[in-house]
Amino acid sequence: MLRRTLAPLLAAAVALSGCTLAPPYVRPGLPVSQSWPQPGPAPGSVMAGDLAWREVFQDPRLQAVIDLALRQNRDLRVAAGNIEQARAQYRIQRAQLLPAIDAVGSESKVHTPAPVSLTGQSLTLEQYSATVGFSAWEIDLFGRLRSLSAAALQSYFATEETRRAVQISLIAEVAADYLALAADQDLLKVTQDTLKTREDNLALFQKRFDAGAISQLDLRQEETLAEQARSDLAVALAQVGLDRNALTLVVGADVPANLLPDGGLADIRLRTELEPGLPSDVLTRRPDVLAAEHSLQAQNANIGAARAAFFPQISLTGSTGSASTDLNKLFQAGTGAWSWTPQIVLPLFAGGANLANLRGARAGRDIAVAQYEKAIQTAFREVADTLSIRSTIRDRVAAQQRLVAAAADAQRLSQARYDRGVDSYLVLLEAQRTLYLARRTLLTAQLVETVNRVTLYKALGGGSTSGGANGR
Repeated sequence: MLRRTLAPLLAAAVALSGCTLAPPYVRPGLPVSQSWPQPGPAPGSVMAGDLAWREVFQDPRLQAVIDLALRQNRDLRVAAGNIEQARAQYRIQRAQLLPAIDAVGSESKVHTPAPVSLTGQSLTLEQYSATVGFSAWEIDLFGRLRSLSAAALQSYFATEETRRAVQISLIAEVAADYLALAADQDLLKVTQDTLKTREDNLALFQKRFDAGAISQLDLRQEETLAEQARSDLAVALAQVGLDRNALTLVVGADVPANLLPDGGLADIRLRTELEPGLPSDVLTRRPDVLAAEHSLQAQNANIGAARAAFFPQISLTGSTGSASTDLNKLFQAGTGAWSWTPQIVLPLFAGGANLANLRGARAGRDIAVAQYEKAIQTAFREVADTLSIRSTIRDRVAAQQRLVAAAADAQRLSQARYDRGVDSYLVLLEAQRTLYLARRTLLTAQLVETVNRVTLYKALGGGSTSGGANGR
């Protein structure tokens, strides 16, 4: 009986299981320009989004530090844990499409005293049963459960894209901190060289003062330069220490000394050319944009679940097994037992709850659309800003290099004129200060140029499909 009743219902459930009431998903159009504000890539160039991070960050030491960060960084571990939670939630929701079958064994004893017994004698009734069945299994005729499962799946996908976004941000942050450390080590060397030069000059000026060849004013001015350089050295040493601490924090572990920058900023190998590609290609593959789109699809699926609440819900409860008053005879012939309870619930009045739920789902979808469009606009601005810096930074670095060369030549000429007594020491002092500041500014500009490549790679979602600790 149970089998004959269940078979047609299962067939109908399978036939209608693919139906949902969710509206068809249509990706919103890009709310930005279809071209970047800067000139497009050269024909045949490789797009940054197609490059694995190892192809961009080519320095072996930097690659090893990034590898270490991908294994040790706590934010990335949290993101991975969030993925496992989202995957588990999807599996839980998907499991509701199938009946939960349980095996149940039970024993029941009821004692009736003689005064209340119909026979006037005390009775003890025993009953044993062993059944297999399912309880309140909803046949998803209108796709409510399937819509909820689809929403959970899209939420899982969004979490996965969020992890990829965290990974790309982590790689970029490690690279930027590593480059900053190298640049500050360069600055430290410049400061050390400047201090040594000024200490040597101070010793020479002291001898010349003792011999009466220069005034006390010249000596004090040279002392001022030496002490300023000594103060700058203390600041530079502290900054290098801060850079190492920042690198250790983002990596999530102590960075071995043999992996720290060995040399200056110019010694770190990075890919020089990164082409952006078309906005329609870049902005729809960035992990944060993909995460926003999956969230939008989840909200779209929730509308289907809210619509299904207006239709009848059919659930089945059934079991089959054996029942007996004697445990030893529980599985003998003639003890078979079964139960079958189909139920249909037709919503008639819910105080407007179902309608409010549908309106809330539609509002959630509209919010997700706005968030998706904002994610695209934010991504477009990040890329456009980075391209704007790239378009001028090379000219800035070149100009600063020429300034350093000119300042060095000016200092050399001022020193020669001062030694011959043509110029005052104030002229030489100004030339020395100009050269020192020019060298420091050049290092800053070179760091901006190098970090700009890192930022552009991140903004373009580079390597988002080739993630993983090994860069595969």
